[in-house]
Amino acid sequence: MSREAEILDQLRSIIDPDLGKDIVSLGFIKNLRHDEAGRVSFTVELTTPACPIKEQFKTRCEEAIRALPWVTAVEVALSARAREAGANPLLARAPGLEKVRHIIAVSSCKGGVGKSTTAVNLAYSLARLGGRIGIFDADVYGPSLPTLVSPKNRELFMRNELIQPLEFEGIRLMSFGFVPAGPGGGAAIMRGPMVTQVINQLLTTTEWGELDYLVIDFPPGTGDIQLTLTQLIPITAAVIVTTPQQLSFVDVVKGIQMFDKLKVPTVAVVENMSYFLCPDNGKKYYVFGQGARQKLIDQFGIQNSFEIPLEPEISRLSDSGTPVVLADPDGRLAKLYLDIASSVVREVARIEHGGLARPKVSFSAGRGIVLTLAGGEERIAAPADVRRACRCAHCIEEFSGRPLLDPASVPDNIYPRSITPMGNYAVAISWSDGHSSSIYPYDQLLKLAK
Repeated sequence: MSREAEILDQLRSIIDPDLGKDIVSLGFIKNLRHDEAGRVSFTVELTTPACPIKEQFKTRCEEAIRALPWVTAVEVALSARAREAGANPLLARAPGLEKVRHIIAVSSCKGGVGKSTTAVNLAYSLARLGGRIGIFDADVYGPSLPTLVSPKNRELFMRNELIQPLEFEGIRLMSFGFVPAGPGGGAAIMRGPMVTQVINQLLTTTEWGELDYLVIDFPPGTGDIQLTLTQLIPITAAVIVTTPQQLSFVDVVKGIQMFDKLKVPTVAVVENMSYFLCPDNGKKYYVFGQGARQKLIDQFGIQNSFEIPLEPEISRLSDSGTPVVLADPDGRLAKLYLDIASSVVREVARIEHGGLARPKVSFSAGRGIVLTLAGGEERIAAPADVRRACRCAHCIEEFSGRPLLDPASVPDNIYPRSITPMGNYAVAISWSDGHSSSIYPYDQLLKLAK
């Protein structure tokens, strides 16, 4: 075996945990060199410069190659795969976005849940991971970005027919709140079509430059602006922000369903004001209730859900124009936001490179509900068992978790009329008994299958 073959064979033992394949098969190894003196060098080309486990990759590569008896020195460089020009034809109509790789929507269906604060701290956490980041504030009626960050220069100007974004601590910014209000000043008073036109112009004609992630702070709700933006530009993924109350939970479901209909996967849910951490005894007090976050996990299979505490420091720093992750980068809150950013990066990588191991779910008369796994293996679930396991609000009491569905009322010959994917981790099933609110995470279906 040649020395190059030995090197590659060693590196095949390193598996990307998100994509489920080894780094050689994924094409991550570039510029491989070795000499007679036993010196080895190569580059690991990752999917994004913000990869949260890039140092682990580097360390494991060094250890794997040093294990070869003839190796005397190892040099491993890290890089990120460049975005292909013209990769998305939708961006041809948006000159300012041509060099943006991924667009992340931060959304809530209810106002006052801390969505904008989450968007800003997420963006700066993505930058801390190594990404080139921009933030776009898509709220014309109540823009928050000018309050949450405090760039020294707030003057907008055009260059080559494109608006030049502002910048604060290395992140590019744009908001209607930065646009001069004119001699009259005051609030923005516009009808829907004018608002969407303004948002469209600001977003698509701002010269964002080369960005790994553009975070868009959506206005609350599921109206014209949300629909227009999602149809206008290729949004990679959505992060939904909520609070523990039951009313907020209902709104989260609406948000997930909206993005799902528009083919935008929801990759994380952030529950703001989730609990109060008492400084005297270190205990968590769930002052607004508890359980909504777990219901999202159970009903939609949302694997990335996070609790952000009710913390006065977040509000104080936000009002002063300093994101908490910048004010205290090594603090507990910064770590929480960094965890959110890491999960977003990893989920986006799975979406982009096919690392989501989702089974194909179908119905076969006489067999049942068929789950076909990535390797071709099939597992079968009895339709009646699946119907009886429904956890929707009609079948499970929302507040207590008490079963409302009588299993005996489900006939053994029930069958699904339709099965459609719901987000990244679940399917929605419409049943022959008329029930159409059933959502099943893939993990739940696999447990019911044989």
